[in-house]
Amino acid sequence: MDVSAILSGVKSGEMEVGEAEELLKKLPYEDLGYAKIDHHRNVRQGFEEVIYCQGKETEHLVGICRRMAGERINVLGTRASAGQAEAVIKAVPVFTYEPVSGLLKAEFRRPESIGKIVVCTGGTADIPVAEEAAGVAEFFGTRVTRLFDVGVAGIHRLLRNLDVFEHVTCVIAVAGMEGALPGVVAGLVDVPVIAVPTSVGYGASFGGLSALLTMINSCANGITVVNIDNGYGAGYVATQINRLAVRGYEKNR
Repeated sequence: MDVSAILSGVKSGEMEVGEAEELLKKLPYEDLGYAKIDHHRNVRQGFEEVIYCQGKETEHLVGICRRMAGERINVLGTRASAGQAEAVIKAVPVFTYEPVSGLLKAEFRRPESIGKIVVCTGGTADIPVAEEAAGVAEFFGTRVTRLFDVGVAGIHRLLRNLDVFEHVTCVIAVAGMEGALPGVVAGLVDVPVIAVPTSVGYGASFGGLSALLTMINSCANGITVVNIDNGYGAGYVATQINRLAVRGYEKNR
């Protein structure tokens, strides 16, 4: 529960002052010993805290998810394994899991879907990273259109789908190998392009480094680049761009 909800509860008489004091003690974070849960992040940034699941002890992940869900706030976990997801869902059944994207979610309220972004990929092997980006953006209230397998090896596939890019606020272009797709897309659209290099490719792709360097060095304008396989980062930034484009800077101040 954030500060606004606590204050509203006290004002309306639905919450006692003592109860409010106890809740405020947890702000801006709650210390579980192995983790410090940032209950205040939505107030500061407009986004709830996101859990990075990879590498966490399953017991710790379950504890974090249980505590955050106990506040009845929307909870998002990224890079969750199937085993982690199974343990969390068993302990807190409100969670759901998307195995392709690795996203673990508990949604107590659906945000209004606004605007429109496109998430496109060079190939089908890039889809897991693209689904992470798309799923994150949708979780935070962005309307997403997917356009997969339109890489430069068959450029006609992209050119025959240019209508998909009409009336969008930004584009996320996900590609491995040489990473050419974002530069091509940026030369065709009038909105920001968020380039996501993936670790897909043969030996000389160096685990995505080749795609990363191509995207950083693109001569097309309007491209920004996130880290290798960082679908989450792309989806988050795309949502920020989308919110500003739809609602305007002044309303988001």
